[in-house]
Amino acid sequence: MSKRILMLAGDFVEDYEVMVPFQALLSVGLSVDVVCPDKKAGETVPTAVHDFVGNQTYCELRGHNFMLNKSFDEVNLADYDGLYVCGGRAPEYIRLNEKVLEYTRHFFNENKPVAAICHGIQVLTAAEVLKGRTLTAYVAVGPDIKLAGGTWKNIPADQAVVDGNLVTSPAWPGHPAILKEFYKLLGITINM
Repeated sequence: MSKRILMLAGDFVEDYEVMVPFQALLSVGLSVDVVCPDKKAGETVPTAVHDFVGNQTYCELRGHNFMLNKSFDEVNLADYDGLYVCGGRAPEYIRLNEKVLEYTRHFFNENKPVAAICHGIQVLTAAEVLKGRTLTAYVAVGPDIKLAGGTWKNIPADQAVVDGNLVTSPAWPGHPAILKEFYKLLGITINM
């Protein structure tokens, strides 16, 4: 039986930050359930593409529709071996859902592997699971990490930080790094 991953997403999740890890996790034989509060399997969430085009911050363009494959209210946390928190606009509002915070705390309380990218760390700050942790996030989320009792590391976007059962990366260029470390936390080895 393959290991199961719970992936948290929502409306305007960053396109790459849901599509790439979802497909990459499936490609190594993991089972991945992607959920969004108040939505059911078969419904979609719109994605957003975050890109830098010369402004002081990223611009947000409309991406694809991503189909959810699990109903949010049918999640049984005991079924999952790891949690993946996607970035984009979604974390800003899904962190207001108490069940999202409950789901997130479960993985920390049980010391199960957790990966979070970019703005996905906003879910972790709201869940109050970062005290004493060292991690990274998109630069604008750095102050939130500090306020939540964690230590923020400003690293290049293509890198990742591991602290115990938690791996984080600042943005989608870090997919190779965050996924490599998440696989290790899950006990998956890839031989070439």
